[in-house]
Amino acid sequence: MLNSIEQKVLGKKRITTDECLYLYENAELGYLGKLANYVREQKNGNYAYFNRNFHIEPTNICVFDCKFCSYSRLIKNKEDGWEMSEEDILNKVRSYNNQPITEIHIVGGVHPHMGLQYFASLIKKIKDIRPDVHIKAFTAVELEYMCRKAKVSYKEGLSILKEHGQNSLPGGGAEIFDEEIREKICKDKATTAQWLEIHETAHSIGMPSNATMLYGHIEHYMHRVDHMNRLRNLQDKTGGFNTFIPLKFRNKDNQMSHVEEVSVVEDLRNYAIARVFMDNFPHLKAYWPMIGRNTTQISLSFGVDDIDGTIDDSTKIYSMAGAEESNPALSTNQLVEMIKQAGRTPVERDTLYNIIKNYDIISEIGEEVQ
Repeated sequence: MLNSIEQKVLGKKRITTDECLYLYENAELGYLGKLANYVREQKNGNYAYFNRNFHIEPTNICVFDCKFCSYSRLIKNKEDGWEMSEEDILNKVRSYNNQPITEIHIVGGVHPHMGLQYFASLIKKIKDIRPDVHIKAFTAVELEYMCRKAKVSYKEGLSILKEHGQNSLPGGGAEIFDEEIREKICKDKATTAQWLEIHETAHSIGMPSNATMLYGHIEHYMHRVDHMNRLRNLQDKTGGFNTFIPLKFRNKDNQMSHVEEVSVVEDLRNYAIARVFMDNFPHLKAYWPMIGRNTTQISLSFGVDDIDGTIDDSTKIYSMAGAEESNPALSTNQLVEMIKQAGRTPVERDTLYNIIKNYDIISEIGEEVQ
């Protein structure tokens, strides 16, 4: 079957869910890398994308109790919890006023006192400070709770946020779509159907989004295939996803610490299979703070064409779970070097993958990289 799958991929034909499962169960890493790299270079050439962004995490207080989460603190147990004031958040935005940031990423815990109108007002104030910056904000889990509390439909809630300046959605909260697995690891938050409906609704009003998959915990290969297939089907329908981001389960200081993490080899296999199967997703991202710089470099030969951005050290969601990068911040120069060392062409993008700078061209003409 491997030969027939390869012929499909080389012929730019879609593989089936059964063939995807066969790859997980039978294909060796080198073979998968070859196939994934072919797809990657057909779609994006030698480019490896990154952007200049920073994260705002308004709070880690959360009404939900996800078993894999090391970040949030339940509302009834606020030890180690934080709540940024509106002025704290706006001052953080102002601190980047003289920097060429193109994206602000806002996600956090689901706090009962930070609702739809609060965040709509906050986004407007951020845009008053930095009207040029793209705001990517709120997982479907946050949005489901916001809309439910505000007693508005998803379309109404998303439209309010869009009118106040929000530009797109991140992909968090998807975890694993299989309902039985979801019941075991995050039963009290947004369902699979709600996650998919919120993203479909966002796409329908002109708000693109990303998609994620949490892998390497209690799920099996068939659950990963099912998850990716549901995303692939929605992308066929809307075309609204920018990128797919597999997220590795980390087991530090959470209720699933007894679950052993998967190996780097499995990380690379998962990236490669995702790139081959998710044929209608233009980009595949490796989130470098989660898997570390070395694995990220290797992943650029296993289907990955995007490594996220110059994230500052306020990002705690993955570092608190035991991610490779405890202080996730890289300068543009460091990112460019990391990509070049992997033999790829560093390209700075905006959130929608419009090219801002090609650093191979810049180095050729002698412009200094900052």
